[in-house]
Amino acid sequence: MYQSEFCDMSYNHELNIAFVKWKKFCRDDAYRQPLLYALEIMEKHEGCNYCADTRDGFENEEADTQWLFDVFLPQAAEASCEKIFFIIDRDNSLKEELEGQAVELRKLFEVSYCFGIDDVREILNADVGGA
Repeated sequence: MYQSEFCDMSYNHELNIAFVKWKKFCRDDAYRQPLLYALEIMEKHEGCNYCADTRDGFENEEADTQWLFDVFLPQAAEASCEKIFFIIDRDNSLKEELEGQAVELRKLFEVSYCFGIDDVREILNADVGGA
């Protein structure tokens, strides 16, 4: 597990996801370190997907967004990640930010917006049941 004042990053064994819960805005290494840890998790667990709980503190800094596109996303895809989940608040206060990223994200991944971890579970269970 990776913990900082900005986020908690862990592996959810039941759902096979690298799960980050953002606590407040951060940038540079404070933003990138947990995502590098997520990459380590995804590399260790075949088919591991990524989930970010954005309800309590997620904003994008342009340089970090570029790093996300240039470093994190290609490596996540290489590590066999196929799905990215964003847990959002019901008002979707991050709509513009997330929609801006979605175009690039959807080039490599299925992207889902959820209101809680139970929604993520339902989607993953439906995928397993439908396979």
